[in-house]
Amino acid sequence: MIRQLGSLNMDCLNFRGCVAECEKTGCAGGTCFPHCKFLSDGVANDGPWYMQEPLYLKWKQWDCQSDCRYNCMIDREKEREAVGHGPVKYHGKWPFTRVFGIQEPASVAFSALNLAMHFHGWLSFFILLYYNLPLRQDKKAYYEYASLWHIYGILAMNSWLWSAVFHSR
Repeated sequence: MIRQLGSLNMDCLNFRGCVAECEKTGCAGGTCFPHCKFLSDGVANDGPWYMQEPLYLKWKQWDCQSDCRYNCMIDREKEREAVGHGPVKYHGKWPFTRVFGIQEPASVAFSALNLAMHFHGWLSFFILLYYNLPLRQDKKAYYEYASLWHIYGILAMNSWLWSAVFHSR
């Protein structure tokens, strides 16, 4: 147990050293990032405008530091796997491989599926309430709490949408 804790502490030092070096040079392992030569406010330290961060990185709010952390994490995990150690969390996240720019593709897919199911349920309720069941004379549904179910459906769909966005980062 003590040996493993020492190993984790050494990995932590290696990881932090890798991130610090990457932020200075713009390279982590064999991967270099041309957008790492820019300040956090997007102004170039050196180089033309077309060397700025790509649009997909700005949209996902990935900057030089997060790219360095990700690539150093992947490099450290490859080293750990070669020695026979299991994965560890980095900054509270497990080391997943990005697929098409998505950090946790399964979580994104399940969140999107939950969003689709909640939308289907809300739409089915709306159709049932306003088209299949009889309405009162003032064109309102007989069910008094229908508006609460609409609010619940919209809040649930909103939460699943942002869950997919969160897990894509």
